[in-house]
Amino acid sequence: QVQLVESGGGLVQPGGSLRLSCAASGRIFGINPMGWYRQAPGKQRELVATITRSGTANYIDSVKGRFTISRDNAKNAVSLQMNNLKPEDTAVYYCWCRVGLEYWGQGTQVTVSS
Repeated sequence: QVQLVESGGGLVQPGGSLRLSCAASGRIFGINPMGWYRQAPGKQRELVATITRSGTANYIDSVKGRFTISRDNAKNAVSLQMNNLKPEDTAVYYCWCRVGLEYWGQGTQVTVSS
């Protein structure tokens, strides 16, 4: 089993920034990749960004240039720096990883509103 614990999130005005963090524990040997999903009200969960153990990152088009994913392999942690946030970024964000099976965190709410 793998446990993912997220922190960060909250309410921010359009154009603002937030940073999400996630730490993995449990049977984490060989964890790869890690990333973030999000789910907005009434929409399907979508994969926002991923990063491999070697640092290769991928993003969905809507967040490219605004979000940056990073990873600390020594701490089995992943972060998502979100800049220039837009109302359409409002969603519950879930930390994700794959260690054979896929695992998700409990989710953290991000609300972008004036």
